[in-house]
Amino acid sequence: TTQLFHVEYFNNDAYLSQSGQLYGEAGAMAYGKIFTFGPTFRAEESKGRRHMTEFWMMEPEMAWMHQDESLDIQERYLAYMVKQVLENNEYELRILGRDPEKLRPTTEGNFTRLPYDDAIKMLQEAGRDIKWGDDFGAPDEGYISEQFDRPVFIVNYPTTIKPFYMKKNPDNPKEYLCADVIAPEGYGEIFGGSEREGNYEILKKQIEGARLNLEDYQWYLDLRKFGGVPHSGFGMGFERTIAWICKLDHIREAIPFPRLINRMQP
Repeated sequence: TTQLFHVEYFNNDAYLSQSGQLYGEAGAMAYGKIFTFGPTFRAEESKGRRHMTEFWMMEPEMAWMHQDESLDIQERYLAYMVKQVLENNEYELRILGRDPEKLRPTTEGNFTRLPYDDAIKMLQEAGRDIKWGDDFGAPDEGYISEQFDRPVFIVNYPTTIKPFYMKKNPDNPKEYLCADVIAPEGYGEIFGGSEREGNYEILKKQIEGARLNLEDYQWYLDLRKFGGVPHSGFGMGFERTIAWICKLDHIREAIPFPRLINRMQP
């Protein structure tokens, strides 16, 4: 769904998984609510403290659900998860030098839902060189996160900077109904999700607009052709979330064997 990571697979072309989402959507059509959990791979040559070339994601996919309902679930899930860590692992947090009180506001929920437009204005007023239509870099997300004491949703990004499978905002077709969860204290994005486009013809046009091969996505289109329903989902970056909760300096500290662009073994 993003930049493809090409490999040779028994004399055939194949691609390392960027996400289990598209397959998760098929599962949601069968079972209603599902999640996948497994390793995913980045093709981008990122060297920042928030990136690895191999990381783990937990990705729920939910039928009969619109974006606002998905945001409610994400907020409740993250608040519950942090609450459990504080109740069961405060000793370990203190060993790591993490102040548990910094996490306490997250357990209360009430996350701000900040429109992309307002986030751009916030950055511009802070003197940053960014305009509408630009994607946020790590310093931008870091600045936004520092304005809040708990995670914040940035909602409804421009269609030009998000993947083809998202549903357009009926109130503004230049935006998708999507959101990223930005963790406080400069840790940036830890969740990303959207409502999925459920209309066969619209999704077909968006695949063509992204210059992708329709044949590769025919099975995905068939989910709409033969009885699709409104559905939404999101992905949680496992190591990014751990890095924020534990206040780690680098994401590689959140996994036993980090894979980086210059480190494959062990």
